[in-house]
Amino acid sequence: MFGDSSVGALGGIVGAAALTTAASQGAQYVAIMLFNRNIGDANRNVLVALSLNIVVTAAAVAGIQFVQPAFVVLGIGFALFVFGGGILSDLRGVFFPKRGIGIFLGTFNPFHLTHLSLVRDALERRNLERIIIHPTLVPKGQRLALERGDIVVDRIENGMQIYERTDRADPYVDYFPTGQKFFAPETRRFLIEGALDDAGLGDRVEVAFMPEIYDAKGFHGVIGEIKKKHPGKPIHGIHGSDLGGMIVRAIMDECGWIYPIPIRRRDSISATAVRAGATGMTPQTISTALSQLQSGSQQIVINERKFRNDNGILVRA
Repeated sequence: MFGDSSVGALGGIVGAAALTTAASQGAQYVAIMLFNRNIGDANRNVLVALSLNIVVTAAAVAGIQFVQPAFVVLGIGFALFVFGGGILSDLRGVFFPKRGIGIFLGTFNPFHLTHLSLVRDALERRNLERIIIHPTLVPKGQRLALERGDIVVDRIENGMQIYERTDRADPYVDYFPTGQKFFAPETRRFLIEGALDDAGLGDRVEVAFMPEIYDAKGFHGVIGEIKKKHPGKPIHGIHGSDLGGMIVRAIMDECGWIYPIPIRRRDSISATAVRAGATGMTPQTISTALSQLQSGSQQIVINERKFRNDNGILVRA
């Protein structure tokens, strides 16, 4: 009975714990979703959401009138929203139409042989008419940290921009969830285009580059723009099982009815290994370009297209 000062009205200790967990997960999900839509700061949003959840949980357990029923509704609602939405998303990965447009979002830092294999596999298995690849530009969190002076591009090393913390950085913030070494966005774009052309996929796979939309709305905006250009067509999203892949999966789920193409890594090919100097993991076109970048060459050639190396950023010559 609501209003009871014990936890009995919440289903006992187990029920209260379940409701608290559901509310906590849902609150964090909403906090990050708001940040991704340029509302607030990620860490502050999560902190506020969890703090509110703690206050509401304490009030509900204390039996404060009207709080207990609200807490129950909130917990069940968030459970349906987060866990129910996740189940629906998983089902879309099993039952999907064999047609439509594919999207492949990620850092591609750099694009490697597994990426190329995933593109070919998605085209064939889901009978897609086209796949659109969009590399990550400068993620919002890092862009804001750069503007605040929390981090800087410290140096160029082997053609990559190396990010470092400054004295102003918050010691409790992870500014580099996907690493500190990045090829410039423009460079990654031209590398991907060269690899696709070399593989004969240029007519079915497009590299989108929407800096204004990405800066304003992130991948949410990019996906929205792709939907506008292909109205009524099923959208399929390729994503990995690592941290970056799951972030992309969450964004896809937030953007509506997208059919996920989940990928489990089964080989030893790794962009991290490539950045560390491993060879034989990228298409030949990219391997050649990376060698030129690492040697500090001022002119980079990708499939007979010439680029100027402007401090790690490729510019059409």
